[in-house]
Amino acid sequence: MSSQERLMKVLVAPHVSEKSTLVADKARQVVFRVLPDARKPEIKKAVELMFEVEVAKVSVCNLPGKAKNFGRLRGRRPGLRKAYVTLRPGHDIDFLGAE
Repeated sequence: MSSQERLMKVLVAPHVSEKSTLVADKARQVVFRVLPDARKPEIKKAVELMFEVEVAKVSVCNLPGKAKNFGRLRGRRPGLRKAYVTLRPGHDIDFLGAE
């Protein structure tokens, strides 16, 4: 797999929640779900490549999966890795495409 193909797969999806919208408004950050083995430089390059913006900083957060009971069976939800991407002034990502 080439590095270009790897960068296209690093970002799984945008993470939309109350906290992510607050962070987007206050700190000009965008939150993405990323691959479990993704590193900060890869995430930065992937965002710059896919959205044509300049990234100032990347912070990464690992969330463990919750333990759940399914009747008698004890199960576990999968974990999650999120990336908080801070954009440089003057740059913005518009997921809706509205102008």
